[in-house]
Amino acid sequence: MNPIPSRCPLCGGELVVTRIYCRDCDTTLEGRFTSGPFSQLTPEQINFIITFVRCEGKITRMEDEIGLSYPTIRNRLHEVIRALGYEPGSGEESLVLTEQERQKILEDLDAGRISAEQAMQMLREAEE
Repeated sequence: MNPIPSRCPLCGGELVVTRIYCRDCDTTLEGRFTSGPFSQLTPEQINFIITFVRCEGKITRMEDEIGLSYPTIRNRLHEVIRALGYEPGSGEESLVLTEQERQKILEDLDAGRISAEQAMQMLREAEE
């Protein structure tokens, strides 16, 4: 069986399930049914979530399982979080640096305005 598509292949509009059928008892239910929050995820994102759960949320285990680096796995996790309508790190003081902000830290380090320890701390905090 194929998963229920969430978007129309012709126009990209949202599809709504209006009929459900039971093969065992020949019962048909009609109405407007929601498909849940995971219906908007791609098959790749669903497989990522399955692997994430199987690895008990441990990214280091996922590195071994799927052969990707920690930053790549973390980026994919953030993509899934955003696809579900959330912002990674929301609810906590999370600092996400842009490439320009990272470059500024490195320039400050190079110019001696901050120490190597300060630069490492700033970069580390942004990844947590």
